[in-house]
Amino acid sequence: MAAGGAEPRRRVSALSVYRRAAGAARLERRRGPPLPARGKRAKARPRRGAEPPPAAPPPAAALPRVERAEAPGRGAGGKRRGGPAAGAGSPRAASPGGKRRGGPAAGGGVAALLRRLGRLEDSRQRAAELFRWLLAPVSPREFAARRWERAPLLVRRGEPGYYAGLFSSAELDGILRSGEVRFGAHLDVTSYAEGVRETHNPAGRALPAVVWDFYQNGCSLRLLCPQAFSATVWQFLSILQEHFGSMAGANTYLTPPGSQGFAPHYDDIEAFVLQLEGKKHWRVYGPRTEAEVLPQFSSANLTQAELGEPVLEAVLEAGDLLYFPRGFIHQGVCLPDAHSLHITVSSYQRNSWGDLLEKLLPAALQMALEEDVEYRQGLPMDYLGYMGVTHSDVADARRTAFVEKVQSLIKKLIDYAPIDAAVDQRAKSFLHDCLPPVLTQSEKALSVYGFPARWQDGGTRDVDIRITKDTEVRLLRHGIIRLCNEEAGVMLYYTTENSRVYHKEEPKSLEIDPEYTDSIEFLLSSYPNHVSVDTLPCEALEDKISLATLLFEKGILTTKKPLVQV
Repeated sequence: MAAGGAEPRRRVSALSVYRRAAGAARLERRRGPPLPARGKRAKARPRRGAEPPPAAPPPAAALPRVERAEAPGRGAGGKRRGGPAAGAGSPRAASPGGKRRGGPAAGGGVAALLRRLGRLEDSRQRAAELFRWLLAPVSPREFAARRWERAPLLVRRGEPGYYAGLFSSAELDGILRSGEVRFGAHLDVTSYAEGVRETHNPAGRALPAVVWDFYQNGCSLRLLCPQAFSATVWQFLSILQEHFGSMAGANTYLTPPGSQGFAPHYDDIEAFVLQLEGKKHWRVYGPRTEAEVLPQFSSANLTQAELGEPVLEAVLEAGDLLYFPRGFIHQGVCLPDAHSLHITVSSYQRNSWGDLLEKLLPAALQMALEEDVEYRQGLPMDYLGYMGVTHSDVADARRTAFVEKVQSLIKKLIDYAPIDAAVDQRAKSFLHDCLPPVLTQSEKALSVYGFPARWQDGGTRDVDIRITKDTEVRLLRHGIIRLCNEEAGVMLYYTTENSRVYHKEEPKSLEIDPEYTDSIEFLLSSYPNHVSVDTLPCEALEDKISLATLLFEKGILTTKKPLVQV
């Protein structure tokens, strides 16, 4: 009892208030699929009847052998080995500009890395070098041959500052204080205890006092789309997306000591887990069935009894990397003595051969129907009498002829498949998914974004964009445009006006006169070199200047020298 006979006031947490206010109906005791990287809930097949017994784990011989890459100077278990420091022959010794990769001690962290990459002329080289840095000391060639879509990879570096400057818990606090974060749309509050996965999102803004109270009471914080709030994450992903040729997304996860925020599950993305702060104990399990190998959709939450034995178990520490392909079940739990902050970089969601065929086959069938009378001929009048499941075991010559006819039509369908057009439609979708490019200071000065048009002394100054036949231009990035032949005409899709928030903007495009297509292709093939406007393969000089001016105004072209000296 407190002085005066009054009982001390008990502290009420945001979590307890939310539990009372929400009730059982509001708490998301999820058996549904996890939220993938781009923030949309994936579909899962409904379960019928009683829950099936746990699937038996595949035999050991069927599981891929997992090898761990140790950074030079670090042995098994993450302990430092003796001997000299990594030298010029080390896989991580070289980086863009000849400087060492790594944390601040090896070149100033992620910010310095991005500056060095910005000095490379070719955006494709920037993307390749960033991916090389992400995997180091494992080479991209080795990774592609032995890991990609096949098996997990654990990289222990022994460099806590390797990802310094990419993202931090302090930056998350600053983002919360901006007042722009909303529960559900931008931030999820989650927990996983005693086999139950819950989401505790109140309505409205995610203010620091409430968010940190949830965290203090054992809840994990998942920031969706950190690239919308962090310029560094935005730049990091905007470079990587050109390497993958597929959307690069991310979530960040802050977990308090001794807790777990998510149930075991597998995802529909290739996942790169970058441990930024603290440490986390991970278990990764192989696909249990053939259907779970490289799945189209993420799984429902799984129980511990459904998992079998892990193919990889490790504690990630700051600076380490864990990769696992889609379909590999995973779960991470914080150790009692440290919090954990990691960012999961993801790509290759719905980017398979099957996804291409989903666009290609309907288009091929439509062309075949238009051009080949055989596809328009009527079915036999009596086919319902011998085809279908009811007749599947009946020996009938008419069945044989029917099946052979279908097989012939399917085989001939390839002759009508507009493969290039279907790929262009995939590229169009990818450009809509893309983050807009992040410009270096020099690129900005040479683009419309740094053009000095302004209001000054009661009037406009330096408004006219004076591009001449001698102006030297080039594309801002190699991967920012795509030509597509569509019913409306020739369309040029581009990314420079995209939003940092996924699909906040409609796809950006320009209708291009067909005579300009050669010039667009010329700019693509000339990249990263500058070309004079006069060399564009248009018939008239006026057309060359008009096209260059239009592309400059859209941020697609930059000039070799500033158009206006201020």
